[in-house]
Amino acid sequence: MKTKGLNTKIITTLVKKEMLDVLRDKKTVLMMLVVPLVLYPLIYIGVMQVMALISSSMETQNYRIVVEAEDEGALLDKLMDVNQQNAAQGESDEEKDAQSYEITVVDADSISDYETALNEEAIDAYISGQLQDGKMQYDVYYLSSETNSSYAAGIIMDILDDLREDLTRQKLADEGMDVQMILEPINYGKQDIASSEQSLGSMMGSILPFMLVISLLIGTMYPAIDTTAGERERGTLETILTLPVTNRQLILSKFLTVAVIGMVSAILNILSMGAVALYMYKLMDLQTEVVSLDLAKFIPAILVCILAVFAFSLFISAITMCVTSFARSYKEANNYITPLMLVVMFIGYIGFIPNLELTQTMAMVPVANICLLIKNMMVFKIDYGAIAVVLLSNVAYAVMAILFLSKIYDSEAILFSDGKAGLQLFERRSNLKKGGVPTVSDVWFVAALTLLLILYAGSMLQVRFGLAGAFGTQMIILLVPLSMVVYTKRDIRRTYGFRQTAAVGYLGAAILIVGLFLINIVVSAGLVSLFPDSAENVETAFSDILGGNALAGLLVIAAAPAVCEEMLFRGVILQSLKARYRVSSAILITAVLFGVFHMSLVKFIPTGLLGLALCVVAWWTDSIYPAMLMHFINNAVSVALMYYPEQVGKLLPVLCKNTLTVADVLCLCAAGAIFAGIGVLLLRKSKTVNRQ
Repeated sequence: MKTKGLNTKIITTLVKKEMLDVLRDKKTVLMMLVVPLVLYPLIYIGVMQVMALISSSMETQNYRIVVEAEDEGALLDKLMDVNQQNAAQGESDEEKDAQSYEITVVDADSISDYETALNEEAIDAYISGQLQDGKMQYDVYYLSSETNSSYAAGIIMDILDDLREDLTRQKLADEGMDVQMILEPINYGKQDIASSEQSLGSMMGSILPFMLVISLLIGTMYPAIDTTAGERERGTLETILTLPVTNRQLILSKFLTVAVIGMVSAILNILSMGAVALYMYKLMDLQTEVVSLDLAKFIPAILVCILAVFAFSLFISAITMCVTSFARSYKEANNYITPLMLVVMFIGYIGFIPNLELTQTMAMVPVANICLLIKNMMVFKIDYGAIAVVLLSNVAYAVMAILFLSKIYDSEAILFSDGKAGLQLFERRSNLKKGGVPTVSDVWFVAALTLLLILYAGSMLQVRFGLAGAFGTQMIILLVPLSMVVYTKRDIRRTYGFRQTAAVGYLGAAILIVGLFLINIVVSAGLVSLFPDSAENVETAFSDILGGNALAGLLVIAAAPAVCEEMLFRGVILQSLKARYRVSSAILITAVLFGVFHMSLVKFIPTGLLGLALCVVAWWTDSIYPAMLMHFINNAVSVALMYYPEQVGKLLPVLCKNTLTVADVLCLCAAGAIFAGIGVLLLRKSKTVNRQ
């Protein structure tokens, strides 16, 4: 299949063809046109009206209240005064449109039990009052699960505040004191110097990024599915691949189609939301005296937002196409896209977090960088460096995703899957054949399930049982995949890489991990300086599970992960991916998953590098055992640092330093490179020995 050469005319023709195919899909047109132009305005206006109706309903309600208090009728008199004031206000010509609530005092003798009466909604609140040490103690009983009861309780608390102030003023006046000077010895106020544009921008900066990110994802989702899984389901993909076009031309045309539709959808969303905001502003301007806005000040923010939308559209289009390319049908593609949507939505909420700044580091984080950039622009915080990093990083991520997509279209095993790579875990066991390694679908399912169990059950075990709980977490990592392997009748020896290797392989692995450990010290020090909070969280998590003696720590923190984690990553995951994809892709994916499983920003890169080395060693030696040895040595050094910091510090001071000097960095990198080089040479030799 051809993979080189780009022709503008061919790409233009392909884009037109893809665009026509996509626009024939009713779902795409619906999400691109109907949702932003019709649904959003209806939602906004409908929500406003519903909230107005609810507020009006609460304010015009008749609240039934029981009062049993030893206060000589003081509270009852106050309630009656409030009723009279509300009635007078409602009849006033100046406020004839005002709506107010009414309080009905229910006789206490008419109810047998206030709890029963509240639950049966016979009353909305019950007030008891007793004299305690010369003071009245009022208790308000209500049902928070009932709106009327909860609202009534709030009204009563406000009335009690007024009653307390009235009684305080009366007592001070009876004593001949200056009530005003005693109760209000100072006057104070706050002056908001933010312009009306900044106030509006602050509000819009929290909502707009999330809405744009979600609308872009939805706008690209259906065309991405249609151009990938949809073509495969219709059986037209094979026909297209027989045309005299290269893979790059085909992929680029599909990508441009999805990206353009995503951009158009996003622009329509911007225009729709802008129109709704303008409508609300004009409506408020007609009804009340609102501060005038200079909408021209938002033009730079709008222009940058449009650029950000274009850049993010490239990124999210490429990502969605990568995900949907693995699906064999429209339905399956929808299932695949759901986790991506949840992740994007979760990260999109970052715009609602206060005091989170768009730093150079955050400018590199996908989705989050777009949200924070738009948020900053809406409050007129302009950082041209951050803007450039956000835009360029999204384009760079899109390019990387497109390159990955081209690898997918180069793989006939992926494009023309026969279904044998599907999920077999839920098949009847009697229908499964023995042998081989788990399917990729089984691996992804088990990996996700294991991660969820670690997040919930594992975290609870560690908090409750400390070191023993950490061992329980490792058992989850071991037993969940093993159960899948046994149930699906996979070849355990092949799945886990239980093979002997040459002795030189073990020696090379041991020397390599020493070099990698030294290099990772430098990497970790740099990451700690960038993410101090994440590093502190990791240290706190480790200190919480430490306990017992060093031998127990060595078993749980070093030996157990060396076995359990290696059996999952260098066993089940790596061996299954190797059987399906290229070795380089399998190694890279496994290493990234290994970093993600440790769930720490500051540990992701060093753990990912360790996972990469472990995968390469397992491949070179054709055995999981050297990787287990490396994992054990790496974690054993950490155990020694945790239990014997003073002794290790005397032996190797550089391991205990909080800050590394330039000389330390150079020495560690040089020593690490030497050890790693020797280890690689020995491992390559073991590879030759194994082949012989």
